[in-house]
Amino acid sequence: MRNKRILGFLLIAVGIILVIWLIGHTFGGGKKSSVFGGNSTSSSSSKNVVPWDYRIEEKTVGDLINGDMTLLPDNQLLANDDNYATGDKVWTMSYMNAEMKTDSAGRTDVVLSAWTPIKSYKSKALADTDLGSLKELVETDVDLVGVYKTEDKGKFRQFAVITLPSGNDMKQPISEERYTNFKSKKKVKVTLETVHNYENYDDTMAKFRGWKE
Repeated sequence: MRNKRILGFLLIAVGIILVIWLIGHTFGGGKKSSVFGGNSTSSSSSKNVVPWDYRIEEKTVGDLINGDMTLLPDNQLLANDDNYATGDKVWTMSYMNAEMKTDSAGRTDVVLSAWTPIKSYKSKALADTDLGSLKELVETDVDLVGVYKTEDKGKFRQFAVITLPSGNDMKQPISEERYTNFKSKKKVKVTLETVHNYENYDDTMAKFRGWKE
């Protein structure tokens, strides 16, 4: 009889522990992160790492280290896929990303990374071909949040605020004529530069490049 009571108490204790564990697992799950995806850091802010820019440069091959090569004058390291020799001239593509942090008030802070070489080419024409597929200019309509005017010592400045495809609002100075024209509009035509992530082409960042009206 005593053994049955002890066994019963043990079963109750195990049941209580199991219930506590299930509650903690349901409401206190671990955090997940992604290099190129939206990543929530708190209830009041968020951050996202996006592709930002590419550039093509002529470099000189420096030291050879195993299957890699250094690129002069900065001594950046890159895979020597085309079997270059020290002193050879090569064209390289470098990549920059941006970490965009948005607070609860909708203000966005942008932190740019250092340039990182990702590929080498034997000619500038080959490099430019790849660059053309990673950075594209497109004409499109975007939402116009509104226009406003400021005044300082009798001098006026006009601004327009638009919403980019990323969801971020951006303001640009505009002329008095454009200010008057935009007042009644909900959408405006713009030129955007679409920057693709070289590792995941569908991951893009759109940057304002000019008005089309």
